[in-house]
Amino acid sequence: MKSWIIKKKLPIILTFIGAILGYSYWYFVGCASGSCGITSVWWRSTLYGAFMGFLLSDISFKQTKKEKTNED
Repeated sequence: MKSWIIKKKLPIILTFIGAILGYSYWYFVGCASGSCGITSVWWRSTLYGAFMGFLLSDISFKQTKKEKTNED
């Protein structure tokens, strides 16, 4: 389990940062009318941010993996 966490460190960190940013967006900007699909409820905004953070980590992980294979 510990080796899996170390191996997946970047996606875990960026997913957590995305969740914090999603919650922060809901808290500071949000949606006053309640008609916004994502930002009207705190948990949707947090999940959306976490998902975006994961996608960002997945893209950057694939990019660094591709660069490492090209160097070898």
